Amino acid sequence: MKVVLAYSGGLDTSVILKWLQEKYNAEVVTFTADIGQGEEVEEAREKALQLGIKPENIFIEDLREEFVRDYVFPMFRANAIYEGEYLLGTSIARPLIAKRQIEIAEKVGAEAVAHGATGKGNDQVRFELGYYALKPDIKVIAPWREWDLNSREKLLQFAEKHGIPINRHGKKSPYSMDANLLHISYEGGILEDPWAEPEEEMWRWTTSPEKAPDKPEYLEIEFKNGDPIAINGSRMSPAQLLETLNEYGKRHGIGRIDIVENRFVGMKSRGCYETPGGTILLKAHRAIESITLDRGEAHLKDEIMPKYAELIYNGFWFSPEREALQKLIDNTQKNVEGVVRLKLYKGNVFVVGRRSPKSLFSPEFATFEEDKVYNQKDAEGFIKLNALRFIIEGYVRGKK
Repeated sequence: MKVVLAYSGGLDTSVILKWLQEKYNAEVVTFTADIGQGEEVEEAREKALQLGIKPENIFIEDLREEFVRDYVFPMFRANAIYEGEYLLGTSIARPLIAKRQIEIAEKVGAEAVAHGATGKGNDQVRFELGYYALKPDIKVIAPWREWDLNSREKLLQFAEKHGIPINRHGKKSPYSMDANLLHISYEGGILEDPWAEPEEEMWRWTTSPEKAPDKPEYLEIEFKNGDPIAINGSRMSPAQLLETLNEYGKRHGIGRIDIVENRFVGMKSRGCYETPGGTILLKAHRAIESITLDRGEAHLKDEIMPKYAELIYNGFWFSPEREALQKLIDNTQKNVEGVVRLKLYKGNVFVVGRRSPKSLFSPEFATFEEDKVYNQKDAEGFIKLNALRFIIEGYVRGKK
């Protein structure tokens, strides 16, 4: 059997690699995706070679531009937030990894794919829904649901027994972390007590808001068709733009959240997230929409957004309902263009200006000064018609 393994080169996936060879007598193909996690992905190549993987069976790919262009930006067109706070940083990366895994499986003629997600989390669902949506006949191997290596100590013992090189230098983080160009997440450790405040040392990306610069910083983001295309007049690729926004956010302590969320598998989970660039982008996108979207469009988007966000969180990126919602959302973005000016200061993002060649904001109608285009007497009939059902009920119920 030939198996394509989503491989990071760390302890878990290195043990999985050897376990697949031992348990299934599998020819393992490793796939390592660079989606901006900030780690040296080429180290995974050396690790795979040490474990006996043929060079032609090692795939390491830079997917940062595709990740931001085809996944992050479409999601931000919807202003998607799960349960009011979570910007879906882990959720949105899984469909891309699953897609590329299936493409590699088809290229090398593999019968199966494997991942290192546990049987308690959301990622197993996200990966596997993606696999089956793209290749219904694929065999999926999820070692954490099969083996008895259910502790770090057992994993280390397996690694030592099978000659898997393990880096024991340095202090291991007490947290389970996931990172990509959009965010970094933390779970486990003291975070399993929802009353315990995370220590400052946990946060890896952002300056503490208390220690952020005392002087605010301004920037301008330009949009076209709902997507950001430039910062302060400099046009950038999608990945470059998000990287740049991350630097702004990190510097000013922007994007930290601490939440208890409802996992799709049924349990509540406490997690902390840093999403510096995404937090800035969401604020800016809503600001440019505020002057370019019709009221009906804007309100409809806000109504469907929780459903759209839930679909992404639960792993239904490739579902027909998500794709249908995406078409509706994208259709609203054709006039979402212009520039938003923001002020960043100690963990906060303030919108201080917005302009667009397609703006629906009319000073002539909105002014509190004298105007010649709006007859204020018209409001009386408007109010009476909207109040008619209350008036009728009042007479019927004796409220007069």
